[in-house]
Amino acid sequence: MPDSGSNERPGPPLWLLAELTYRCPLQCPYCSNPLDFARHGAELSTAEWIRVFHQAREMGAAQLGFSGGEPLVRQDLAELIKAARDMGYYTNLITSGIGLTERKVRQFKEAGLDHIQISFQAADEDVNNRLAGSTKAFAQKLAMARAVKAQGYPMVLNFVTHRHNIDRINAIIELCLELEADFVELATCQFYGWAELNRAGLLPTREQLQRAERITNEYRQRLEAQGHPCKLIFVTPDYYEERPKTCMNGWANLFLDITPDGTALPCHSARQLPVAFPNVREHSIEHIWNDSFGFNRFRGDAWMSEPCRSCPEKHQDLGGCRCQAFMLTGDASNADPVCSKSPHHATILAARQQAEAPGPEMAQLTLRNEKASRLIFRG
Repeated sequence: MPDSGSNERPGPPLWLLAELTYRCPLQCPYCSNPLDFARHGAELSTAEWIRVFHQAREMGAAQLGFSGGEPLVRQDLAELIKAARDMGYYTNLITSGIGLTERKVRQFKEAGLDHIQISFQAADEDVNNRLAGSTKAFAQKLAMARAVKAQGYPMVLNFVTHRHNIDRINAIIELCLELEADFVELATCQFYGWAELNRAGLLPTREQLQRAERITNEYRQRLEAQGHPCKLIFVTPDYYEERPKTCMNGWANLFLDITPDGTALPCHSARQLPVAFPNVREHSIEHIWNDSFGFNRFRGDAWMSEPCRSCPEKHQDLGGCRCQAFMLTGDASNADPVCSKSPHHATILAARQQAEAPGPEMAQLTLRNEKASRLIFRG
């Protein structure tokens, strides 16, 4: 084993996320992609991606997500779907719906795609389009959600909620019911990438969050009583917890992320860490997962410092999120500041207090593609 924080040999990567591209026509101010996404290296070719799928599948990977950016920008998407399906993967397309057509929905179905998740910015057309940076985004999303349903896919919708749309949670849920959604993820914004940059304008107040969760629970109880198939999943932000989540079920435990240029990561935000991560153009998936320093750096608990090292809860949360620890304390080895036991917990308390003040208008948020969206989309 390499010199690392790992105590034992890891199990296989069960969930593979293929971030096919960082390119995207939208401008979402909560995007989790790197702030300097346009400066990264050339995207993997079709053949390189297929080799990655094959190597991960040989190790035991079972679920494959196609993500981005906007994965529909890739002209080889149907070919990649078919290759993955032929290997036996359960495949999932995570998309904004921009660039999707009824013909592509059918084409992806024929290629063997199992699941399409469409994201919305809001239930209100004006708010949705302002956040997306497109006057036609909302209408396109509605049309494609209906096209996905018509092809017999599970209807899976995602709404990233924040202070600009969370007070309309009832309208969001009603829209999901109108679209006959089977699964709805109401995911309160998690603060990485562009979302971290815009945190002051996105983090809802505790009162907003509690109200939204109460309304969601009321809908959930009503739907369950009616035997309605729609499942509502409400995800709270870490910033209002006293204990951190077990990030990605543990560092390099189940999840393997491959970025557009082939950099392999244990989570989609880890690229920001001062850790040298391997690239699939230079190493096999087996070596990356089992033996690379980056993937073993925070496995197990040998890397932990206090208060995590002696904490009786350390095997429950595994110290929390390494990326969040780095962003908020400057040291990825520190306890996640979300934890009330962390000496840096005051940073979370300050963020909560800041959220109580009026946030900036949406026009003041820094948008992902503010100047270059069209160039990036064509690139």
